[in-house]
Amino acid sequence: MTAKLDSKDQNDQAIITFPSPHRLQDISIPKLKPDTVKEIPFAQQQFQIRLANSQGIREAASLLIKKMYAWRGYDTDAKDPNKITLVTDYKDTVVGTLTLGLDSPPQGLTADELYHPEVELLRSQGRKICDITRLAIDLDLKSKRVMPALFHVAYIYARNIHHCTDTLIEVNPRHVVFYERMMGFKQFGPERICPRVNAPAVLMRLTWSYMSEQIQKYGGLGPDTKNTKSIYPYFFSSTDELGITQRLLRDGFGPT
Repeated sequence: MTAKLDSKDQNDQAIITFPSPHRLQDISIPKLKPDTVKEIPFAQQQFQIRLANSQGIREAASLLIKKMYAWRGYDTDAKDPNKITLVTDYKDTVVGTLTLGLDSPPQGLTADELYHPEVELLRSQGRKICDITRLAIDLDLKSKRVMPALFHVAYIYARNIHHCTDTLIEVNPRHVVFYERMMGFKQFGPERICPRVNAPAVLMRLTWSYMSEQIQKYGGLGPDTKNTKSIYPYFFSSTDELGITQRLLRDGFGPT
């Protein structure tokens, strides 16, 4: 099961191509013959991040989620104005996706379903929160770029455009250490059984200010960075972040 994009989806709502020989320009990746996704040299990995606004892209994102986790029950085609779904594609195949949920009454966040008291605590403190859901990365593609790029664009939407202060994510308990070490998330809720996936989950929290500090320090440095084991060197540089933010606002990708 492969999450393929057709030709019209390839040209729909592209936010950025990375890495790019032309700084922050939107470069179209030509349609190539079907090919097995293999490990490729770091400098030759070229991806696009786009909004899942079309039916084809939403279906491709749903297929990737089912492929990686066999999840069921998500309405991936819903056009919820408070949810922003991003996808990364490589050679016309969706290889990564996540959904950013913005807190808005009365819907709230997906995290409210299992961790409402914890979410309410942040609201009572005046925090402006969001959550990350439906995160899936195709492990057939051996690249360290995809997840950091998705998180960085989600950060740009959440912090730079919507002025959120914190993000929440529910993860399987065996993944807690990864999110702590690689991104600086902290456990914020106890282990509970998530009925949506019938599996254990742990609520984790990250302040966007912490991510901002890490991006300022490490963003754009790449794989040769020696003084951190986090994934922040694979984020975009602060200069690129500013360019992406300005482009999103200029081209109407921001809030309406």
